[in-house]
Amino acid sequence: MNQPTLPEGQQTLPLAARALGLAGLIPQGLVVAALVTGGADIWFVALSVGYAYAALIFSFLGGLWWGLAAMGGARTPTWAWVAAVVPSLLALASAWPWATGGTWPGPSLIFLGFAIGASLLVDLRLKAAGVTPGGWLALRVPLSLGLGGLTMAAGLISLLRS
Repeated sequence: MNQPTLPEGQQTLPLAARALGLAGLIPQGLVVAALVTGGADIWFVALSVGYAYAALIFSFLGGLWWGLAAMGGARTPTWAWVAAVVPSLLALASAWPWATGGTWPGPSLIFLGFAIGASLLVDLRLKAAGVTPGGWLALRVPLSLGLGGLTMAAGLISLLRS
C-alpha cells in the first residue's frame, strides 16, 4: 500500500532526528575544548579522536546521500550516486599526508573540515533534484557548518601549537 506524501513545504524531519543530529556536534566540540584547555597528556588522543570522528561522519554523510539516491528512484540524477561515494574516498585520502610522514593531523583536519562544510553544495543539489525530505537543509546547514568549523578549528589549533 502506497503511503501518501505531503507536499514539500509540509514535510519535516522528526524532532529526534534534529536533536540527535545536533548532539553529533558534541564530540568534536569536546575535542576542541580538550585541545584548548588540556595538557600534553591528552593532545594525541584529542587529535586522533577529532580526525577519526570527522572522517567517520563525512563517510556517514555519503551513506545518507546513497540512501536518498536510492529512495529517489528514477528522479535521482546519476551524479548523486557518484557524490555518495566521494566522502569516503576523500576521508581516506585525507590520511595521506600523515600516513606518509607528513604533518599530522592539522592539514588533514583542515581538509576534512572544509570538505564537510562544502558538502552543503551536494545537499542543495539533492534538494533541487527533489530527493530530500522536507526540513533536510534546515538540519544539514547547522550540522555541516558546525562540524566543518569545529574540525577546521581543531586543525588550526594543531598547527599553531605544533
